[in-house]
Amino acid sequence: MNDQASFTTRFHVTKSPQAAFEAICNPRGWWSGEISGSSHRLGDIFTYRYKNLHFSRQQVSELVPDRRVAWQVLDADLAFVTDRSEWTGTTIAFDIASRGGQTEVTFTHLGLQPQVECFEVCTDAWSGLIQGSLRELIETGKTKMRELDAQTP
Repeated sequence: MNDQASFTTRFHVTKSPQAAFEAICNPRGWWSGEISGSSHRLGDIFTYRYKNLHFSRQQVSELVPDRRVAWQVLDADLAFVTDRSEWTGTTIAFDIASRGGQTEVTFTHLGLQPQVECFEVCTDAWSGLIQGSLRELIETGKTKMRELDAQTP
C-alpha cells in the first residue's frame, strides 16, 4: 500500500497536544453516528454505525499519549459502494506535534486512495469531520456535531 497516496488533512490549534490527544480518543465527541465500545486503551475495539450507510469496527492499534493515535479497521460495510468492505484492513491515524507554539494534528486514512471507489465521498466526509467537528472539540471542548445528530430523526 502506498501511504503517500492515502488521504491526509491537517490543522493547527492553540490547545495543547494533550487536549488534541484526549479529543481524538473520544470519537463519540466528534464523529456523528452511533459508537459502541471503548477507544481509550491499546487493543480496545469500538464500532461505528451511521444509519444503514456505514458500519465499521476499529481496534486501537497505536496509542502514544499526546503524539499518535491509530485505529486498524477490522471490518467495514459501506452500503454506498460496490466493494462494501473496502475500508477493511485500512488504518485511520492521527499524528500530533507541537509546531511554533501551536499543536498540529495530521489525519491520515492509510488505504483510502484515489483509486478506491469511496474516495471522493469518504474524503469529503473526513474533511468535514476532521477540519470541523474534531477541530471544534479540541478548541472548545464541545461540538455542534452531537447536538445536530441528536436532532436528526
